[in-house]
Amino acid sequence: MLILAFESSAKAASAALVRDGRLVSQSLQISGLTHSRTLLPMAEDLLKNCETAIGDVDVFAVAHGPGSFTGVRIGVSTVKGLAWAADKPCVGVSTLEAMAWHGLAAGGTVCPVMDARRQQVYNALFEIRGGRPERLCDDRPISLEELASELEALPSPVFLLGDGAALTAAYLDKRGIPYRMAPDDLVWQDAWGVAMAAQDKQPVSGEALLPVYLRLSQAERERQERLAAGK
Repeated sequence: MLILAFESSAKAASAALVRDGRLVSQSLQISGLTHSRTLLPMAEDLLKNCETAIGDVDVFAVAHGPGSFTGVRIGVSTVKGLAWAADKPCVGVSTLEAMAWHGLAAGGTVCPVMDARRQQVYNALFEIRGGRPERLCDDRPISLEELASELEALPSPVFLLGDGAALTAAYLDKRGIPYRMAPDDLVWQDAWGVAMAAQDKQPVSGEALLPVYLRLSQAERERQERLAAGK
């Protein structure tokens, strides 16, 4: 099965081509440019360099959240459009589950974290078993204090990764809680992880693919706060 995968849920943007669980090619940028400018051109160049036509792709995959509201929308919209145009199925996967695939070599408990602002992170915990990450809890927004208390109770240090890793590490350092930090090349979200997580998921039509945000956007939260305050 040939999967063309996309990741745009945070600052890093990437596209990857994976055949039967093996990486064919990947392009990744952490340039700060808007993903709407970078995502499709990366995929087009990747396919061209691999001499692969869009019609050769079996499934399109995307990290459908949690993450940046704008980034998730761009990724999901891109895949919906490609799936519709090519008449191909697609798969949406948890950004956190895709990130957990970076913990294969480390083993043990993997702790992906994404900065959710207000001293919170998006997080889930995974255990590496049988050459793949197995989920220990649902994706959730959680305060750094609550997460630190959970990690403190675990029997061994977790493998920490994600765009919220530095923020979380600084908090754990203050609490004296040990952890294993992922190296730079494994910290960021990427489309390879998305493709790996998509392999055992049931494909859907582009119409059925939806983003998963976990919580309201900042604008919507502020609107509800104003309404609650009677303003």
